[in-house]
Amino acid sequence: MPPLRTALLQSSGRPGSVDANLKVLDEAAGRAAAAGAGLVVCPEMFLTGYAIGADVHRLAEPADGEAADAVADIAVRHGLAVHYGYPERDGQDGDVVYNSAQLIGPDGTRLANYRKTHLFGGFEQEWFTPGQDTVVQAELGGLTIGLMICYDVEFPENVRAHAIAGTDLLLVPTAQMHPFQFVAESVVPVRAFENQMYVAYVNRTGPEGDFEFVGLSCLAGPDGASRARAGRGEELVFGDADPEFLRASRENNPYLRDRRPGLYTSLA
Repeated sequence: MPPLRTALLQSSGRPGSVDANLKVLDEAAGRAAAAGAGLVVCPEMFLTGYAIGADVHRLAEPADGEAADAVADIAVRHGLAVHYGYPERDGQDGDVVYNSAQLIGPDGTRLANYRKTHLFGGFEQEWFTPGQDTVVQAELGGLTIGLMICYDVEFPENVRAHAIAGTDLLLVPTAQMHPFQFVAESVVPVRAFENQMYVAYVNRTGPEGDFEFVGLSCLAGPDGASRARAGRGEELVFGDADPEFLRASRENNPYLRDRRPGLYTSLA
């Protein structure tokens, strides 16, 4: 199987304007497709902006809403999959909003939708309801894709659950802010190494409300090395998730084989 070229869209877009952010995504998807990418990954809450406060309820949409249709159209026109963050309004209870991320395939099919399980800080805990499903996966380009959001990746149990479930490429849209840049620089590559997978960690950038996002998006490989690494500004960077390299790495790295789950029951 050929590598899956993955484009990381490091951008805060235009907070508060879904239409403007769809235009940013459309332009980036065009550049990504021209560079041979089969997948473009956007940051956390990309469609609306992150620091939008009470506007979360005004801008939230169902997973199959108008914004999802617009993203599906972008995916089809450019012939690549799109993974994006957005506030999801629950179809059963309109007052419930999740911090979500959705993967749409190159044919416009909604492949997977994930609701952030670990909410960070008072801002998120005020406006969002935590999701309950830790492992959400889909198949794309011969790889098992896993979905997660920002703070979730900082809990080792979360990523290990994906490793046990067979995730090959973990997509982590994020709104990672100063002074926690060590997560992007150090924690994410270690997660990829200790769990023998690729991790695409895609951040917002610059000031937004009370936050200062630090960029530093990366695609980390199972050897702990970054296949792509962005700087601090708006940027589109590319890296390959190579199934053959992953297979060889898993054969040589004993972490998952040497686990002794019977010793860890107290962790639950």
